[in-house]
Amino acid sequence: MKTSAELRPRLRIVVAGGQVFGPGKAELLGHIAVTGSIRASAARMKMSYARAWNLVRQANRLFASPLVAAVRGGASGGGAVLTARGRRVLRLYARMVRTSERATRRDWAALRRLLR
Repeated sequence: MKTSAELRPRLRIVVAGGQVFGPGKAELLGHIAVTGSIRASAARMKMSYARAWNLVRQANRLFASPLVAAVRGGASGGGAVLTARGRRVLRLYARMVRTSERATRRDWAALRRLLR
């Protein structure tokens, strides 16, 4: 009986100094795009609000301009949105993931046949 297995490529962009943009930050950006909230996005990912804010700050520092713009509190309760650059980065990253999955499909099928 063959073992159930799947390939899960994880792309990471590593910038000089060890700063990384990868699946976690991309997922957080995706949730922010949907919810309009860092707090709600953190909850969806089961992480603390402080951790989510830290990841947003890291992502914003990696690129030439911020990926997330936040509005603090007030009567409307604040919120967060992806900037045009944030939407573009997320779109390009997702396309790179899909491309890498397609590129490895044939080799993965061959490797999978070798599994127990």
